[in-house]
Amino acid sequence: MPVVFVLLAGLLLFIVATVSFRDPERHAVLMVAGAGAVAICGVSIGALAYLIQRPMVELQEKIALVSEGNLDVAVSFAKRNDEIGDLGRNFNHMMQQLRESREEIETLHRTQMSRAEHLATLGELAAGLAHEIRNPLAGIAGVIEIIGRDLPSTSPARAVVKDVRLEIAQINRILTDLLETARPHPPQICRSNLNTTVEHAVMLARQQVLSKPIKIELQQAPDLSEVEHDSDQIHQVLLNLLLNAVQAMEGAGTVRVDIGSRDDCATVLVSDTGRGIPPQNIPNIFRPFYTTKGNGTGLGLSLARRIVEEHHGRIEVSSVVGKGSKFTVLLPFHIVAAEVAVL
Repeated sequence: MPVVFVLLAGLLLFIVATVSFRDPERHAVLMVAGAGAVAICGVSIGALAYLIQRPMVELQEKIALVSEGNLDVAVSFAKRNDEIGDLGRNFNHMMQQLRESREEIETLHRTQMSRAEHLATLGELAAGLAHEIRNPLAGIAGVIEIIGRDLPSTSPARAVVKDVRLEIAQINRILTDLLETARPHPPQICRSNLNTTVEHAVMLARQQVLSKPIKIELQQAPDLSEVEHDSDQIHQVLLNLLLNAVQAMEGAGTVRVDIGSRDDCATVLVSDTGRGIPPQNIPNIFRPFYTTKGNGTGLGLSLARRIVEEHHGRIEVSSVVGKGSKFTVLLPFHIVAAEVAVL
């Protein structure tokens, strides 16, 4: 628009000069000067239209395509070595980032859908196992109790009966973990002291290592604000992490539990001095049924992650082979979710 004003001003001066001066020589000079001014203005308008207007029109057309969902666009003036070229390069770079973000979101969506299908299949499998295994298992347990009562106190078979009871209890724990993973219960959220929840888990874990040269240390955070959480479920998560840490150590070792905060989350760090996790295994440790332990089910960490995610938190993992592992549970102090039952 300023160029148009310049053109109009030139024309006005040309008309005024033509009318005002009657001298033929001056009249001719002014006509030539006015015509030159008009020509310069015309050339300037044409150049500015080519250098500025066309790129802006192209940019508007590309933005319209983006608004329709087409991210495979780029402007052609990005090769220019001026401010318009900088604008074009920035636009093309932005579109490249949007395409990469879209691909990442699509990959994540496919992963989540695959996980949902896997859990649905797991639910059907769990229901079948509960029906097909638990009923006869209860009968076996009853028979073992009768046999145990009828055996003489000096019979060596009593030790065998005790071992059978332990194996039955192990099968029941496996089935329980499987059912919890496949058919989870929504957390019953209430605001309470996270230190108390962690302390109960540590006390129970210490009972499991009374006969082992393993220490479990706890560093509480007395000034920590109350955290909205399901104490039973978070207790289950922490106990699983503690027992995994104990199983990762051969011989003497130390498991340390530190309670703290980071940003808007409370944190519980469980670290051990065990054998560590190879880097190639870390991406798989939260997958159902994935385990590197001979007697493990591969359901504990999967269940732990699900519980923490339902609390709108997350679990972070770091490990060094031969030195130990660190699992950090992050829980928001306040959960905003309509689907969570708040007590």
